[in-house]
Amino acid sequence: MRHEFRVTVGPVGFRVGSDWRRPLAEMAALYDGYPEAAIPDFTVRLEAQRPWRRFIRPSVMIGGDYMLPDAAPLSLDHGLLAAEMGMNLQMALGQRRFLLLHASAVERDGKALLMTGHSGAGKSTLSALLGERGWRFMGDEFALIYPETGLLHAFPRPVSLKNEAVELFDSVDANRLGPVMRDTPKGTIRHLRPPVDAIAKMADPAKPALLLFPRFGHDPAMRDMGQAEVFVRLTQASTNYVALGETGFAALTKLVQSVPTRAIDYPDSDAAIGAVERLWGELA
Repeated sequence: MRHEFRVTVGPVGFRVGSDWRRPLAEMAALYDGYPEAAIPDFTVRLEAQRPWRRFIRPSVMIGGDYMLPDAAPLSLDHGLLAAEMGMNLQMALGQRRFLLLHASAVERDGKALLMTGHSGAGKSTLSALLGERGWRFMGDEFALIYPETGLLHAFPRPVSLKNEAVELFDSVDANRLGPVMRDTPKGTIRHLRPPVDAIAKMADPAKPALLLFPRFGHDPAMRDMGQAEVFVRLTQASTNYVALGETGFAALTKLVQSVPTRAIDYPDSDAAIGAVERLWGELA
């Protein structure tokens, strides 16, 4: 590839190659402070759909060690998003060391709070808000559970803020924010680099202590969840549970049996943070 960027996030290293300099310059700014990947685990490629599409109506195809042949290209204005999607794809299709859950996570006092749910449930926004309020941000896209120990390993990539959530972080240092990308498949997106301590401590794992299934846009409510329901929903939230076979089953079973779980509904971020703090206090 003509241009290359390398970065390490938690226990995983990436190499991103591109036909254009711009997406990698945006990545370099967004990932400022992250270590470089000496020996990458995965490679992502941002390639022109046709040679002439490097210059005329640039069109970015996402490739790499693992790829989806029928994936639609993105415009060069969304090149940073293409790179992030490519990193997600490599993890989802190629990661075998950890059990992956599509979940966000934060940590306090060595214990981790995991949040998972359908798209739009608010888990990314909630984890980012908690990360600005004294919790250590551990990730918003994937939760990495190491099967042998059951510990959660941090994967604190920049948070993908969507639509109305972007405005909630207007007060943070502008250097931590990526470019505003409009008219993406999920609307307006802007990335937020995690706080400095989240990057500095990303090699420190934590013990899962609470699992939440949040749901945004509803009257405040909370309910217990049975282990059978939790297990099924987590299998649906994992991208590599089936590929890990018996190892994945054992790791997920241990998580479900050892970690208390709640489903919470909330109308706004203040209500969600209040619910999280109350539940966390009950663990003490």
